[in-house]
Amino acid sequence: MEVTNLEAIILAAGYSSRANAFKMTLPLGQITVLEQTISKFEGICNRVIVVGGYQADIIQEEVTKIRKKNVYSFQIEFVYNENFNQGMFSSIQKGCSKLNESTFFITPGDCPLVKKSTVQLLAKEQGKVVIPSFNYKGGHPIKLSNEVKQKILEKSPESNLRVVLNNFEKKYFNVDDPGFLLDVDTPEDYQKAVDYYNNCISD
Repeated sequence: MEVTNLEAIILAAGYSSRANAFKMTLPLGQITVLEQTISKFEGICNRVIVVGGYQADIIQEEVTKIRKKNVYSFQIEFVYNENFNQGMFSSIQKGCSKLNESTFFITPGDCPLVKKSTVQLLAKEQGKVVIPSFNYKGGHPIKLSNEVKQKILEKSPESNLRVVLNNFEKKYFNVDDPGFLLDVDTPEDYQKAVDYYNNCISD
């Protein structure tokens, strides 16, 4: 059953400086890293906001390609963060400024290996800050409330999400899914992601 009061912000504005390639458009299975990340919100969110910055035209083109497939039930919106060089928090603020719903997910675009079933479980959990946890390590996506959004928007762009979340009680939700701890920062990370994807049954 589709959840209609949730949105997701996907952060895709970074430099990919350690990946030796533009990691968001690297292939992972039959689709790209970015689309793998986007796809996990199918049937859960009514809109996914992709925030681009560095090489934003590439991200926008990729979002357009994904949208044209007509395989997802949610809206996919590209937003350009003109201040992406100020860091990730400025992209979080840009995404938050475009939200319509009171509850939302945030995840980096290079975290494509979380199971969709994990996102479904997180969607049902109550709390102002809900963080998936595996072996006592927190990962993404995190689910946040409207109250958290307001605090994010009040902060300076030079701040960071951790500072904001420290003012709220965090709910760590334990799941059997090591995939949400895997991101694609380096060529070695990408190879690990490909191996993990190929050796695990996707859900």
